[in-house]
Amino acid sequence: MDAAAVGRWFDEYFDTFAACARGDRDISALLSHFGVPLILTTDDGVITVMTDDEAAAVMQSLLDGLRANGYHHTEVAHSEVSVVNSTSALYRCTLSRRNRDGTEIGRPTITYLVTDDVAGLRIVVLATHGQ
Repeated sequence: MDAAAVGRWFDEYFDTFAACARGDRDISALLSHFGVPLILTTDDGVITVMTDDEAAAVMQSLLDGLRANGYHHTEVAHSEVSVVNSTSALYRCTLSRRNRDGTEIGRPTITYLVTDDVAGLRIVVLATHGQ
């Protein structure tokens, strides 16, 4: 696992995420970045996604909520990669979610656990630290 490669992979992930949230790309492009099972944790609770259909439903709900708030793109305010071992890394970042005119609409800090298997890098844990 290479920290620089993980950083580049997340750059591509955030571009895909934004395109899907705007409706410019199909959600399948986003889902290819996630492994199943997938664990999502927030202050509100834990969701364990066990199937591709469940992952699609959870991600579509997230995208719909962002779209309703005028989301356009994400800027990474800060990020760091910690290589755990040869097949996994932690990517922690503070994100600035922006609308079309550039106004910030959210600033969550998220820690992702990514693994590298036969399918390539995939997010298997997404832990949100704030709004």
